[in-house]
Amino acid sequence: MNKYFLRVVGGVGMFGLVAGRALAQGQVTPPASTLPGQQPAAASAQQPVHHTHDENWSVHFQQTVIQQWHNDLRPRYIGGNSLKARENAKLSLTTTLFLGRRLWKGAAVYFNPEVAGGSGLSGATGIGGAPNGETFRIGDPAPQVYLARLYLRQLWALGASEEEDEDDLNQLKGTRPAKYLALNVGKFSIADYFDQNSYSHDPRTQFFNWSLMSAGGWDYPANVRGYTVGAVLEYVQPGLALRAGVSSMPTDANGPTLDFHYNKAQAITAEVTKAYSLNGRPGAVRLLGFRNQAAMGSYNLAVRQALGTSNAPDVTAARTNGRTKYGFVVNAEQEISPNVGLFGRYSYNDGHNETWAFTEIDRSLSVGLTSTGARWKRPTDRLGVAAVANGLSQDHRNYLAAGGSGFILGDGRLDYGLEYIGEVYYSIDFPRYHAALSPDYQIIFNPGYNTSRLPGPVHVVALRVHVEF
Repeated sequence: MNKYFLRVVGGVGMFGLVAGRALAQGQVTPPASTLPGQQPAAASAQQPVHHTHDENWSVHFQQTVIQQWHNDLRPRYIGGNSLKARENAKLSLTTTLFLGRRLWKGAAVYFNPEVAGGSGLSGATGIGGAPNGETFRIGDPAPQVYLARLYLRQLWALGASEEEDEDDLNQLKGTRPAKYLALNVGKFSIADYFDQNSYSHDPRTQFFNWSLMSAGGWDYPANVRGYTVGAVLEYVQPGLALRAGVSSMPTDANGPTLDFHYNKAQAITAEVTKAYSLNGRPGAVRLLGFRNQAAMGSYNLAVRQALGTSNAPDVTAARTNGRTKYGFVVNAEQEISPNVGLFGRYSYNDGHNETWAFTEIDRSLSVGLTSTGARWKRPTDRLGVAAVANGLSQDHRNYLAAGGSGFILGDGRLDYGLEYIGEVYYSIDFPRYHAALSPDYQIIFNPGYNTSRLPGPVHVVALRVHVEF
């Protein structure tokens, strides 16, 4: 463990921390917006300080540091976006300030400046389901402060019944209607509202892998840092939530700049969440659908353009306005005992046009279990075990097999097979200090969907430190 990691863990303040141009993926879903309303067993145990003195302001802070290594590899060949055979351990860091202010009845504004830095393994290339959800592709790992969220949230009561909310991350203390309509407008992460899961949604406290923190096949709208600008409308009542949103896409694949020409580029997302009780234990099912439009390149056209030449296909040369990507996500969770929860996701996109925002996964299936540490007298600890199978569309396979590259993958050739990932983490909670230390292990078979490049699996070991106040 290098000295830099130890210095950071030692508790440097927010804006003095080393940061960089990583895409920070910590989703922040206020507890009042989640279903099931009863927090299930083995959901994340970490809690910020719940202030009780002021219902008009909310002030919180989080910091997450991840150090990650992989074993030395013996690749048979190497492409421009291959996972590196040997590299030093990589460190990532995010630090976020959460400010909220009540404006008038039912309305509040939230402001989240953020610092993010470090690097993913191989610059977060070479694996569809990359192993660190706190980093995406890195442009410049130098320190930089940026705006993560700035949005207005307005609630309208649809009934007289009310519930009490605690002060929390992007949530004000006070009463809230049990049945309401809400409009969120501004800059945020679309994953704050969609594809929630009590056991697998936040790489700052739960599973690390990209295809576990989110549905791998959902190319969700975001700039390189994971944020978008748009509007989300919510209808929420006990046991049911309907959400729909329109948000901006980046001007370029994995780009930092958002495109505000909504007539040419936009993402439409809709989701229904139904909470239920099975044998007295809470569960939820979510069905999400999406349609993205942007100046994407066509995989098939790129391959045809390269025929008869000595050049590899280039999907960026096959772009035109108005191309689309559509798909869906099925997402479920179920508490199965007083200390164990089960979850799963299946996601799909059509895969005809290039990946534009998230990662190069067109189909993904994940299942997992999370347990509290109650059996060994550590009730706020968490043990998580999960497995993922990721896949590509036929068009996407043909493009990579012909030597093409995306912004995540590109081995120069492809002998296709599903990418299999297993992950286990253990979160050691220190509730007195609002901190947790989490060792993590991942095993990855066929990284980048390539069955012939490596003679064996990739082993990834990590350590995470997370604090929130």
